[in-house]
Amino acid sequence: MFRSVTFELSLKPFKDASEATMDTVCRRLFRQWLALRPQAESLAVMLWTADGSEILDYQGRLEATFEWSKWQGVANPHAAFTGKDPSRASVHQIPRLYLPEPPEFTYAWLQRLVARLKAVGAEISGLPVRVGATFDPGPEFAVSSFKYARHPEICMGDTMGKGSMVCCYATLAADQRPYAGFPAGIPEGTAFGTFLGRQAQHFLTDLGFDFLWLSNGFGFGLETWGLQGALFDGRRFAAGRTAEVREKSLRFWRSFRAECPDFPLETRGTNLSTGMDLSSDAVPLREIYDTVPHLLPPPNSPWAALNGDFGLELVGWMSHIAEIPGAHFPFRFYIHDPWFLNSPWLDRYQREPHDIYLPLSVSRLDAAGRVQVPTELKLLTADDSWGDMPDQVPNEVIPHLLAARAVAPDAAGPLLWVYPFDEYHAMTFGTPSRLEEVFFGDWFMRGAVNYGLPLNTVISTRNAVALLQREPTALAESILVTPVPDAGSDWDTVLSAAVGRGVRVLVYGPLTRAGDWLRTALGLALAEPLEGEFEICVQPGGDGCDYAAVLRHHGLFSAGGLGEVVGGAAGSPPLATARQGTAERVVAVTAAPAAGALVWVRGTVSCDPQRVGGHLLVPYDAAQAFPAEALMRRALAGFGWEVIHDKASPSQPGPMLCISRHRNGFFLAGYSPDSTVATQLRMPQGIPLLSGLDTWISGGRARYALPGAWFRECRVFIDQEDGGPVSCRVRYSGFPTIRRRLEITGLRAARVRFFYEPGTAAGVELTRNAAVPCLGAEGVAAEVVTDRLGAYLQTAAVTGQLMISW
Repeated sequence: MFRSVTFELSLKPFKDASEATMDTVCRRLFRQWLALRPQAESLAVMLWTADGSEILDYQGRLEATFEWSKWQGVANPHAAFTGKDPSRASVHQIPRLYLPEPPEFTYAWLQRLVARLKAVGAEISGLPVRVGATFDPGPEFAVSSFKYARHPEICMGDTMGKGSMVCCYATLAADQRPYAGFPAGIPEGTAFGTFLGRQAQHFLTDLGFDFLWLSNGFGFGLETWGLQGALFDGRRFAAGRTAEVREKSLRFWRSFRAECPDFPLETRGTNLSTGMDLSSDAVPLREIYDTVPHLLPPPNSPWAALNGDFGLELVGWMSHIAEIPGAHFPFRFYIHDPWFLNSPWLDRYQREPHDIYLPLSVSRLDAAGRVQVPTELKLLTADDSWGDMPDQVPNEVIPHLLAARAVAPDAAGPLLWVYPFDEYHAMTFGTPSRLEEVFFGDWFMRGAVNYGLPLNTVISTRNAVALLQREPTALAESILVTPVPDAGSDWDTVLSAAVGRGVRVLVYGPLTRAGDWLRTALGLALAEPLEGEFEICVQPGGDGCDYAAVLRHHGLFSAGGLGEVVGGAAGSPPLATARQGTAERVVAVTAAPAAGALVWVRGTVSCDPQRVGGHLLVPYDAAQAFPAEALMRRALAGFGWEVIHDKASPSQPGPMLCISRHRNGFFLAGYSPDSTVATQLRMPQGIPLLSGLDTWISGGRARYALPGAWFRECRVFIDQEDGGPVSCRVRYSGFPTIRRRLEITGLRAARVRFFYEPGTAAGVELTRNAAVPCLGAEGVAAEVVTDRLGAYLQTAAVTGQLMISW
């Protein structure tokens, strides 16, 4: 169950200020989403009343009116419209009222709405209902005279134009106007955290709110939407400012909590990752988590709906939940936008559920190895830009949410990201600062996931060390994916021992600070680091297209130059090398230690340094520069994996893949931005047969042509030499003692591995060449196996049809 399900709502559905309309909208909201009630311990409504200026402006007078989010578009545009036809201008340039004559609301009306939402929600659902307020630092949602007329000095961020975004650590100029928390006015130099905290305390208390949401990265740096910030200007890192900027951020949280100590805080966080925020804005997430009470960590970013960068969404979210303050973290799904004339479920997602199944495959492991999944569900928003609440959306979205939650991860995924949460903080704020390495790590992993690396489980190095020291075999079924640890660190010591025991490890990043054991195991040494353009040579066996043969390695983005060369007792030939003139550097290699498997990828952030003026790093076209991030997926071959994209052109985006575990099964979630690109799959368990699908077996791999979004269970893997079509179909029971059946057809002398549900192994029936109910069918012998692949039933060679019943 979810501890809480939150419905986000603007005031637009309240198209007049009458009590009857208030009651009608409240009832419609809770009835539309009532099917989620069995999955919730409590409900919440988060009101997008305005942009938070209703809090800043609050004078304690309930009869006063307030500006609210009655606009479509940017309510405070920061660039003058220069076109010739204002009627056709974008709403980002010229905002428009959503109704010809929107109603006016008072604080007293808002107070009644908060109470009505709680009463109606409890009446309909039988659950307790909380109501939250919101604060946003930007210019989008409501006209704000506080931010942009009376106190523009607090708008230090330029994300949406110069002076467009409030910075959390700004200070206020003197102001004689009375406010609820400052009846004599604002003294010169008042910290914005102090002012907002005191105002929030009055506003939330007086109007009956239960929590406050800090939106769009507020509290997490200066430029919370982009790769540039207080430390990084796109050309260099200002390492000397890390301590100063960290202290400013922490001062905000201290000053806010001094004035508003007890109300729970929920946060949007940035659209980026922990490492990205540290290296660009010195955001001390660890200290924020450790010192700010009653704080819920950020959910997954909704930006992927807008830009399709689901790798950034997943990597960013996993980096934020590797360590959390407490035991709770939220998942957020973007269904409507009440401001910008789009409803992502209906238009941006094409009514496809990939942004449900991909992030809901994400889980974290704690220090005891326990799997933790999101405890809160947030839905942005229940209403659209016209104030409508179409039934179509909850009717279509709820079944996917319930289906994903029904098979939530209960074990680590096949790939486990060991995230250096503590180390990245130490590298940022230590002496000397290592911002380039911190910057590189997460940007590289963003690209790796976008290029199909099936990564969706995370554990912090802190927790991994504690777990493996106590239980050395705990992570035997997963491949550990980790940046190169510093020689002599706790994680370096534990990792070295784990590799010796046979734990499989995919390590990435420069070997400059690596321990001798790692360089020796990889057969590599260090030479002069080089950057610029290289001719890249990769072993045969990649995607079905020719990527560019030029590797562009920019040291600014990629933690310095390429310096790794063959040295010592090298094992197999490198997976990939890069040549510049007569100099050659190794960029990926597979080693074969005595007990397990070890693969290393140097990593290049294959993005254009000339295009750093926007929010994100812009990848090169793979037809113009080799996508080095794709080597992470390619390197999985060293562990018995093959994930191959059948592309006609290197410029085509490939499918994304997440694989989670539930009740000993494998659940594969995918997103194909170009559905003409098929995927070939082989896993260490064998050739995966996805339930309900047909596949063509060739070269020991399954080839699947899949739609834009898909989610399938897989419990059957086969090994067979011959190719041809194979199907895996769910069949009806037809017999009182059988609960489930899977029918496999097209087998050709195939060894079958069936990953049974826990507790059912003794009752599994395998029969050959018989239809339901399989009475008198020839049985197929199978042995129970438990090894590094998991727990499964394994048969000898089977030809034709196989029915698996349990």
